[in-house]
Amino acid sequence: MDKQKGSSRRTFIKGSALAGAGFMIVPRHVIGGAGFRAPSDMLVVAGVGAGGKGRSDIRNFHESGKAEIGYLCDVDDRMSTQSRERFPKAKYYKDWRKLLDKEAKNIDAVSVSTPDHNHAVIAMGAMELGKHVYVQKPMTHDIYEARMLTEAAEKYKVVTQMGNQGSSGDGVRKMVEWYDAGIIGDVHTVKIWTNRPIWPQGIPWPTEKPSVPKELDWDLWLGTAPQKDYVDGLIPGSWRGWWDYGTGALGDLGCHLMEAPFRVLGIKYADSVQASVGSVFVEFGKRGFFPDSCPPSSHAVLTFPKGEKTKGSVTMHWMDGGIKPERPEELGPDEMFGDGNSGILFIGTKGKMMGSEYAANPRLLPLSLNEQISVPETVPRVKGGAGGHYAQWVEGAIAGYGNMEMSSSFDKAGPLTEAILMANLGIRVADIPKPRPSGRGNHYPGSNTKLMWDNANMRVTNYDDANQYVKREYRKGWTLGTK
Repeated sequence: MDKQKGSSRRTFIKGSALAGAGFMIVPRHVIGGAGFRAPSDMLVVAGVGAGGKGRSDIRNFHESGKAEIGYLCDVDDRMSTQSRERFPKAKYYKDWRKLLDKEAKNIDAVSVSTPDHNHAVIAMGAMELGKHVYVQKPMTHDIYEARMLTEAAEKYKVVTQMGNQGSSGDGVRKMVEWYDAGIIGDVHTVKIWTNRPIWPQGIPWPTEKPSVPKELDWDLWLGTAPQKDYVDGLIPGSWRGWWDYGTGALGDLGCHLMEAPFRVLGIKYADSVQASVGSVFVEFGKRGFFPDSCPPSSHAVLTFPKGEKTKGSVTMHWMDGGIKPERPEELGPDEMFGDGNSGILFIGTKGKMMGSEYAANPRLLPLSLNEQISVPETVPRVKGGAGGHYAQWVEGAIAGYGNMEMSSSFDKAGPLTEAILMANLGIRVADIPKPRPSGRGNHYPGSNTKLMWDNANMRVTNYDDANQYVKREYRKGWTLGTK
């Protein structure tokens, strides 16, 4: 009997205990003794992407006590070494397509912890088979992909979660309670900042062509991305700064920082964005343009129509690469703004509040208010807070679709991801040079253009150059789903 199948939730006990002339039905926990957990209570998880963040994701699922890591998959044997050593009984694959094709009957759920450009195809492949999915942030690389995955989660009735663990934290829930109590009035502006990127951006694509490491399946790592020769430095983390694979600073921290405004204010889909980006100068008076690479810094301004809990529209500022908003006057000159590297500032008609990365350590401004104001807990907490994000998904998947609310199910994570990727639309357009009509050098027309968004049709209506990034063309042989 297949060992993995034997412990799947689909396995049932075919034997029974006989006592005299009748049956005695004995609870499984009694048969197994103290600490025994019936197979029906265990979730068999396949981890696609077993190194880096995938390594910690898999470990956290296992430590929930309710998940069995039955399968591991990674295109790079070097990256997966620690996970394979930690879970020696897990069957190992390099190609996630072969994993799903051969083991679908034995798998309950799939965790996707690959680079951004392959999130959507793997998640969709799993959902089409009825598998619950956990996908690292950002949920997808493109806006179109996010919309398709959001719809698929409902269509296939699977339990979903994006890997922005702060959405399960106590911090964002405290902010919701303060806002709902009317302490800072009606929020009209949110300012968000981060020290990311902490990897190279605004650089040319390498010209060297080293040999592909024998442990790496480079073609499979490329997946949906355009065909290119292997270069050093992409793996394990610098791929984030290249548009073909990553989504820059926004993709890395946007889901952690922008989730709080979505939850607190009830906003959903943005209707416009404009952005400016930091310049890279290759020589005096000459700006470099490196279209493969995300810019070294950016400032994007998103506008949202009236939210469920706002009286009017909301303006959200995103700043990265060392750009920070002006310190609020309520904050003392030596008091920390955010957490020093990142932060979230809500500006309301009656006051302000701020939080750190993951919406941790929420504070009213001025800080003295935090000792004076107390509101009751009205928003249910997640057991373990942000650390319980993984266990919540495991338990939700065991309970089944619709039986437990997830902190970042795709109906929540999808619109959040779309807003992050829409900000990237503004950033990419702002960095496209065009010849000046006078013939003297280049200008950057997108840098002072406000992109207007038709949400129903997923299209920028006033600047067509931006629409090429809404839905990219996959490399030949790759599709988003088969149904």
